[in-house]
Amino acid sequence: MRTLAIDSATEACSVALFEGDTLVAGDFRVLGRGHAEQLVPMIAALPGKGKAARIAVALGPGSFTGLRVGIATAKALGLAWQSEVVGYPSLALIAAMARAERGDRSLSVVMTGGHGEWFVQAYAASGGPTGDVASLRPDAAAAQVEDDLLAGTQAAALLALRGRGEALDILPDARAFNLLPASLLTGTVQPHYGRPPDARLPVGAA
Repeated sequence: MRTLAIDSATEACSVALFEGDTLVAGDFRVLGRGHAEQLVPMIAALPGKGKAARIAVALGPGSFTGLRVGIATAKALGLAWQSEVVGYPSLALIAAMARAERGDRSLSVVMTGGHGEWFVQAYAASGGPTGDVASLRPDAAAAQVEDDLLAGTQAAALLALRGRGEALDILPDARAFNLLPASLLTGTVQPHYGRPPDARLPVGAA
């Protein structure tokens, strides 16, 4: 099966085209902003303009805007191409990339969140998560995270706080999509922001 992978959940934006588990072509850019303007041209530059029978897109947690851009693009292309659309957890891709670099070890992913907090999730050596994503203040993360191997944009910062372990500075890259365990793919394609919304309706509001 040909698969188009899309990841715009963080400051990075990446796309990749796979034939089975083989990477055909891909692109990775650290943008910060501008995902909406860059994503579709990046897909169009792939062989066959990226057309695939399956589209896999990052569900987060991550940037509110980046997640919405990626998911909306995946759903629109899926409708136009009559393709299957599936989602995957962004932190799981980072964990898979870290395991490919350091071997099958347990690890924790630590990524920049909102309002000074970090997204944290632990993964087993087999690749599956061992708990839910948490949005934690740095001091709470340092107290709670037990794994020696840390991966993600705040891995080095967490290492500095607690003074032990190994840190890999990794952004999610769609070109590594084939490293993900198939069990982590889902047909429920909805964004996971990783923390409650900042704005809330008043009590009793519809």
